[in-house]
Amino acid sequence: MAPNAKKPGTGAETEEGTRLDLWLDVACLFKTRSEAQRACRGGKVNVNGRAARPNRLVRPGDEITVTRAGGRRQQLVVRGTADRHVPRADARALYEDRTPPPTPEELEIRQFERAFRAATPPSAPDRRDRRLLRRLKGRSD
Repeated sequence: MAPNAKKPGTGAETEEGTRLDLWLDVACLFKTRSEAQRACRGGKVNVNGRAARPNRLVRPGDEITVTRAGGRRQQLVVRGTADRHVPRADARALYEDRTPPPTPEELEIRQFERAFRAATPPSAPDRRDRRLLRRLKGRSD
């Protein structure tokens, strides 16, 4: 078999590696492959310090940085590749997480943001709720 030829029976995995978007999905770092593609296209995923497109091939030893909500950065090192979904415990073996633990200030900021979101008032009642409120008040408007 030629060194750059695809293995028989596999879609995205070659002897060189696996597509980034597929690997991110299989490793359970994103819920879906399309979500991983969106993150790659949006510049949220870097491989070896450079912005990566979804079709980039990843190999064991590659360093991946994923920018998450709130500016948090998840730093990973690829330990293995797979082109099909595996159990979550096996998926965690595909990478080594080198993300530093959050500082006490970051934890406090997260807790404050959670409390702020919980304190926001609920939205206005929708049609069904308005009708229910009218009935409870005894109006037939």
